[in-house]
Amino acid sequence: MKIKFSFLHLISILFLTACTETYMPKPYGYFRVDIPEHSYRTIDTLDLPYHFDLSGMAKVVLHNEKGENYWIDIQYPYLNANIYCSYKPVKGNLFELSEDARKYVYKHSVKADGIGEKIFENPKKNVYGILYDLKGNTASSLQFVLTDSARHFFRGALYFDNVPNKDSIAPMAGYIREDMIRLMESFEWKR
Repeated sequence: MKIKFSFLHLISILFLTACTETYMPKPYGYFRVDIPEHSYRTIDTLDLPYHFDLSGMAKVVLHNEKGENYWIDIQYPYLNANIYCSYKPVKGNLFELSEDARKYVYKHSVKADGIGEKIFENPKKNVYGILYDLKGNTASSLQFVLTDSARHFFRGALYFDNVPNKDSIAPMAGYIREDMIRLMESFEWKR
């Protein structure tokens, strides 16, 4: 009995003295995503009233919405992201289309730390637009509109297929931001 008591006493002393180190929680980490160099190809084979340069990482999927033509999804399967693009013909309603797009962007202001607007103009191609840069944990971190102010209105919004976290998606959002700028710079109306 004395041996059992001594053994238990020894174990309890070792247990109490062995746990003197203070525990520090580890910060969250994110998986590293190896993103390749940018490469582009012109999308001009589809029956669309526009064409532009598309990232080599992306693919275009026609998105037939009921009653709407020329809508597309630009999918980035490797990055788990999509740019949802809609097209509307302008029929004297440019102000309404522009306001609708602006309101849609500013619905994200509840979660956004800030919303930047970058004006885009290409008079040679008759393409004008705005790139909206949404900062913070918003559902959509980038959106844009392009128009010729008379016949065409094109809108795009970037979404990731996961819970928005500005720290974890920052490298992918930055990569796609460059692709969006290239899309806007190369964009042309066909008709």
